[in-house]
Amino acid sequence: MYSKELGTYRKVEKATGSPREIESKVLIKGAMKLKYCQEHWDSENFKERLHEALKYNQRIWTIFQADLGRIENLLPKDLKLNLLRLSALIDRHIFSSMARPSPESLNQIININLGIAAGLGKTPEDQLEAVSD
Repeated sequence: MYSKELGTYRKVEKATGSPREIESKVLIKGAMKLKYCQEHWDSENFKERLHEALKYNQRIWTIFQADLGRIENLLPKDLKLNLLRLSALIDRHIFSSMARPSPESLNQIININLGIAAGLGKTPEDQLEAVSD
């Protein structure tokens, strides 16, 4: 379904940095698009912006789902399953926000994107320090 986007993602990944950095940036961008919609809810073109922001986030998580389903993906099975469950939750929030839009309906997606992005932005050493604190 999103094979073109997945191919583009892989090309950019090879050219611009680590997969973690790219994924973090993409998630932050998705969160910021939604945050902009929240802050400009009553603007003239809010419906178009909201639709575009939700579709962008839907594409992000669909690409993650496709990558998690690949045989070549070396993440531990439990982590893959948890990420797939999380992506299903995001899908439900996106569809709910499409059906019944409200500024508050975007909070879950924004918070999850930023939380995952923060985790991806940390080095393994940073993560170990956070656990030991």
